[in-house]
Amino acid sequence: MRHTPEFEDPDDNRITSLRLGGRPPWRTTGTRVPYGHVLYAAAGMGWSADAVVERLTALGFADIERPGGPLPETVDRDDALLANAGGRTDNHLVWIGVDTPVTLRHLLDAAVRVGRSPADVERTLRSFGYRIAGEDLPPLPGTPDPRDLLLIRTDAGGGGQWLERGAQVLPYQVNQAADALGCGPHAAALRLVELGFRLPYTPEPEDERIIGDGRAAVGHVLDVARELGRAPAHIVARLTELGHAVPACVPDAPEADDPVLLSEHLDGRAPWLAVHRRVGVQPRHVLRAALATGRTPADVAGRLAELGHRLPEHARLPETADEADIRLLATLDPDRSLLDDVLLENVLRCASLTGRTPADVAARLEEFGYRLPDEVEYPEIRGSAAVRDSAAVRRPTVRGPAVQGAAIRGSAVRP
Repeated sequence: MRHTPEFEDPDDNRITSLRLGGRPPWRTTGTRVPYGHVLYAAAGMGWSADAVVERLTALGFADIERPGGPLPETVDRDDALLANAGGRTDNHLVWIGVDTPVTLRHLLDAAVRVGRSPADVERTLRSFGYRIAGEDLPPLPGTPDPRDLLLIRTDAGGGGQWLERGAQVLPYQVNQAADALGCGPHAAALRLVELGFRLPYTPEPEDERIIGDGRAAVGHVLDVARELGRAPAHIVARLTELGHAVPACVPDAPEADDPVLLSEHLDGRAPWLAVHRRVGVQPRHVLRAALATGRTPADVAGRLAELGHRLPEHARLPETADEADIRLLATLDPDRSLLDDVLLENVLRCASLTGRTPADVAARLEEFGYRLPDEVEYPEIRGSAAVRDSAAVRRPTVRGPAVQGAAIRGSAVRP
């Protein structure tokens, strides 16, 4: 039956109300009383859990949920709230049941809600008689971490399934979780082990250094191998084990100046040269590396090719590196490769910045293999004078009437 009238005893009103506030809505005698309700009532009234069960039984509640073991003599309100499933229905608390083991998700969620460690939550619920999923596993961590909930999802972005202790987590899941949480993969791996998960590898302190920024760079592999006193092949194997991409051309026997050739600033340190499979390495880097190492440009290009950095097939290099060529190439857009067309305005800018004539700039860029419009005749005058000479710039000489319109349109100077 449904209990509608209020009892004369205020305590009876409290233990039979859904919100334990002594007011409607009321619990009905024909439905099961959750064990969490018993605990929360005991905490609020200062009774033992047995006393709450006894009184509810006397009031006609025959189906009261309880664990298999003895009930607690005293219950703290905050402890009782650990049995809350984390939500409310019709403004009353929803309690977890005693029939199924408490999930890791609930333990971690409760730990975050009340600001306690997962180990403390697990220990308290065990003392109340709840069964915990993964009973044979070591205790949970004794330190709270609000990121734990994201770690135990197959998709750290918010989708996927919830994992239970004892499951194996694959390297890519560790890396995804680390990216989503903004922490290192090694830190994520350590926390997963503490939470009771299995990994296909044992986390090591040096993993963080081996992983670095996660980019597959030969320079990084060689630098870490030197620092840790390991063979480059060992670093490659460990990166593979950790689920990270590895560079394709790591030498078994590095040459002394390989780190210099592979560093963007030619100082043997990060940032490392990125592999651009389509556009290749920039000629300017080859020339600068030649001056830094004493090699010829051809020798530098050959070694870089062995390390996975190749020039485009139509690239041409001088026999010796020259500072003037380096300054010229530095005036080009750094994102412009040998596969991109060099327009008239690019030539004029280079001429203005280097003090060379546009004709000289165009000729030298073509010697490197850059593609320039062949219908344009570049001025022989230097610097800003070439830009002012609008007749020479805007009315270039073209080869044949068929390309005249295109040549004039392509030669317009941008403001």
